[in-house]
Amino acid sequence: MRVHQRSVTARAPGKVNLSLHVGAREADGYHPLVTVFQAVSLVEEVTATAAPTFSLEVSGPGAEHVPLDGTNLALRAAHALAERTGVRLGARLSITKGIPVAGGMAGGSADAAATLVALDALWGTALTRPELLDVAAGLGADVPFCLQGHTAVGVGRGDVLTAAMAQGEFHWVFALRAQGLSTPEVFRRFDERGSGLADLPAEADTALMAALRAGDAVRLGEALSNDLQPAALELAPDLAGTVDAARAAGALGVVVSGSGPTVAVLARSAAHASSIAAALTVAGVCASAVCASGPVAGARVVQEHQG
Repeated sequence: MRVHQRSVTARAPGKVNLSLHVGAREADGYHPLVTVFQAVSLVEEVTATAAPTFSLEVSGPGAEHVPLDGTNLALRAAHALAERTGVRLGARLSITKGIPVAGGMAGGSADAAATLVALDALWGTALTRPELLDVAAGLGADVPFCLQGHTAVGVGRGDVLTAAMAQGEFHWVFALRAQGLSTPEVFRRFDERGSGLADLPAEADTALMAALRAGDAVRLGEALSNDLQPAALELAPDLAGTVDAARAAGALGVVVSGSGPTVAVLARSAAHASSIAAALTVAGVCASAVCASGPVAGARVVQEHQG
């Protein structure tokens, strides 16, 4: 006799940092940030199936590099939600990857955000979105944004979010590097350079926010910025070739996203993005190039299945 098991599938997006201002390292070891995130159409899907205990499986590109132990953010999210709600159930989590692994695009954080939404629906815990954001903030700085999606300004460690208005659709190429970059190493090099701002701007760049409100891709390309980019380029000098090739291919703007190593390239249209991706691939300046658009919605349930 077949056992019917309820399952819920949720989807959460990756992110690109349109701007990133980084303050000097504080006594707790962290750096204060002011950043503008945009959620993009590279997504992770998590299917949570009712089970007495927790288990995890991962499929898709780069799945072999994803940890399956207690360090996995999806499992951490599951335990955190169970603890927050008092639920004494488990779940079988199945992740289908669509965000590059170790690309600095918040794939692990998207897994966590999708897990929170899927399990909240599976278990019927009915947390409000602010309550889910509170759980997310305890898991990692990017998890709240993957939950919220769209475009937002992040301050503190990037986890205190304010929604930002963005008109229209922006087209991106993400040039991926075969080897990742260690975020702690990038911040260490940043500190060694003495690059930390003593006084962070109180809000995001005026020109960048105006470009987003107007839906003006040309102005947005001119306003992209990242305080960590010089440190990332020192640790991975080959990225400079990727940046130069993207500009030569007619990019509206090019920036290392977050701590890298992914190079984000803004295009005029979907067709222009495809052309840039092809040019980068032919030039051999990246391991691969993928196209995406943004902004897109944050973590949400996409399917519920009974049996």
